[in-house]
Parts: sequence; structure tokens; C-alpha cells
Amino acid sequence: MSISFTSSTSDEARRAGLRRMQRVALALLIVSAVVFCVSFALQGAHPWLAYVRAASEGALVGGLADWFAVTALFRHPMGIPVPHTAIIEKKKDTIGESLSEFIAENFLSPDLVREKIARWGFAPRLGRWLAEPEHASDVVARLAPGVRAGLATLDDDDVQRLIAALARDHIVEPAWAPTVGLLLEDVVAAGHHTALVDVVVTRAEEYVREHPGVVDRLVGERAPAWVPGIVNVLVADRVHAELVGFLGAVRQDPDHSVRRSLNEYLIKLGRDLQGDPKVIAAFEGFKKGAIDDPLVRQLAGRGWATIKDFLISSAEDPRSDLRVAAVGAVETLGRRLAEDRDLARTVETTAANAAASLVGAYGHEIASIVSETVAAWDAREASEKIELQVGRDLQFIRINGTVVGALAGLVIFAVAHAAFGA
Repeated sequence: MSISFTSSTSDEARRAGLRRMQRVALALLIVSAVVFCVSFALQGAHPWLAYVRAASEGALVGGLADWFAVTALFRHPMGIPVPHTAIIEKKKDTIGESLSEFIAENFLSPDLVREKIARWGFAPRLGRWLAEPEHASDVVARLAPGVRAGLATLDDDDVQRLIAALARDHIVEPAWAPTVGLLLEDVVAAGHHTALVDVVVTRAEEYVREHPGVVDRLVGERAPAWVPGIVNVLVADRVHAELVGFLGAVRQDPDHSVRRSLNEYLIKLGRDLQGDPKVIAAFEGFKKGAIDDPLVRQLAGRGWATIKDFLISSAEDPRSDLRVAAVGAVETLGRRLAEDRDLARTVETTAANAAASLVGAYGHEIASIVSETVAAWDAREASEKIELQVGRDLQFIRINGTVVGALAGLVIFAVAHAAFGA
């Protein structure tokens, strides 16, 4: 399927200029023909007209030859299918391929692109432009629709499958136990767990002190039926007081035996996680079971939906925290590019290498756009379109050919006449 061209105002102006120059060239050719006829008819009576005849004859030959040459580029002269005429129409595809190859070899050279971008020094100028708040805001505003559209086109099921695959490869399959064990051992050795123990003991003490009924109920449920109720109350009060005192002692004494025992247990657990096959297997089984739990999968799905909705709504709202932060980040990047020459040089080098790599890999494919586009053109319309672009200037070839032909004819005749006589 060929592509047709639409006519524009500039095309109409070019067409008018082409027609005007064609009329000038034709008029000059007609004048040469008239002069030739008159001088040829009267040269017997007026010998000096032989020089005029020679000049007009040369003008006719030169003008006709150049008319034929210019016309042959775009169509068959006078509609006669002379060989090697209507060149552009016939060779359109070949011309497109040659132009594509020329562009690929001379404009899309990796070394040329790399050198051009490296000499451009665009990073500081880009940085100063981005550092302006209105420009940074405009950049983010232009990127926001793309972010919004990209998120909207994502299939939630595909994303969840991707997350599941990543979790399987990077969370489920790798063994956690040795790493967790080493981390636990280091945490206990450094005493970083002490604050957590303090919180747990303090909360436990507060709960027991504020809920004595829990102890009363436990004692009552476990005491024999024959024991009098007053004894249960006394025992429960004693147990409650001892438990509160015990928890208070653990809270107040950093070197309490319970704390030491807990430290020893945690250190042993950390070592077992690193070297005891049974403990490692139990931990890994717990991990896989927790990750494979349907509730966890459901929470992961809801989490992605929440993140997606947040990003879309933030991208749409110019006053959202995300948009404001993005504008600030662009401004900061702009200032750094403008002020940090090392960073600017790194960005320019990276851009130059990336462009050179892209051109090296896809230069011919990029240039092929030219040949493919030309190949899709309608041959006759393409020839007419090209003629509109350059045809006016080509008419000067016809005019110059007429003038040069006249001079050449006159000189040749004069030299021949001087050498050989009348």
C-alpha cells in the first residue's frame, strides 16, 4: 500500500515558483528559436548574422539538452518512454536505500555520535534548566501521565505472579536459618535485645498487677474441690504478690538469673540455627509454611493493590506528597548537575556511551526508516513532491544551459571561421 501526500500552503507557493521559472526558461528557449530562424533566413544578405545564428543555434541545443536532462529526472519527456528517463519515479526505492545507507554510514556512526554528545556539554545547561522550580514541576507533570498509564495497564495477576516468583527465588528457596542464627547471636552479644526484654517484662508486670483476677481464676480452677474457698483466695493473693515481685525483680536487675538464662538460650538458639540440622529444618519449614499461608498471599495481593492505587492517585494530584517530593528531587538533581562538574561529566559520558551503543546496535535499523518510508510512497506523487522541492532551482540549469550554449556556439563558430574562413 502506497502513501499519498497532502498538499500544503508551502507546496502551493513552491508550485507557483516552479511554474514561473519554467515559463522563464521556456521563453528564453523560444526567443533563441525565433532568433535562429530570423538569422538563418537573413544571413545570406547580412553575413554578420551568421554569428547570431551560431549563438542562437548553440542556445537552442544547450537549452533543449538541459530541458531534456531536467525533465528526465521526474518524467518521460513529452510522454515518450525514452530509456533512462523518469529516473526518480523508477529508481525511488533504490534512491531511498542509498539515502538510508548514506545516513547510517555518515550520521549514525558510533564514534561520531559519541564525540558529538561528549563535545555538546549538555549536563550543566540541563541542570540549570531543571533547577528552576517551574521547569522541574513541568517535567514531573509530563512524566505523571506516563506513570499513571503504565500502572493502569499492569495486570494485577501478572504482578502478583511476578512477586510470588521473586519471593520464591529470593525468599523461599534461600536458607534463612544460618543468617538469622548469626544475626541473633550478634544481637544478643551486643545486648541490643535488652530493650525488648525490658518492654516485655514491664508490660507483663503491669498486666499482672492490674489483673489479679486472672491469678484468682487460675488458682480456683486448679485447686481440689475439697479445699475451702478462703484458702484459694489466700493462695491466689500470695501467688499474685510473688509473681508481681518476681517480674519487678527481673525488670530492675539487669543481671537477673532469668535474663542470663534467656541470653544463654538465645545464643544457643542462634548457634543451633547455624549448625543443628533439626533446628534448621524446623525453622525453614516454619518459614515456608508462613509464606505459603493463604492469608499471607491475600495480604500481599491487597498490599500491591494499595500501593498501585496510591501511586496512581499521587501521580494525578499535583499537590500529593509524592509529586512534591518528585519535583524536589528533580530540582536537587538539576542543582547537582549545574554545580558538580564531576557528576556532569559522568552523566555526559554515560549518555554518549549509551547513544553510541544504541547507534552501533540499531543504526542501520534506525536509518532503514528512510528507505521503508520512501518505499511506501506513491512513485509518481513522490517524484512530483521532490520536483516541488528542487524543481525551481533546476530551472536555472535550463537557463544557464541556454546562455552557455549561446556563448559556446558563438565561440566555436568564430574560431572555426577564423581558422578556415567562410
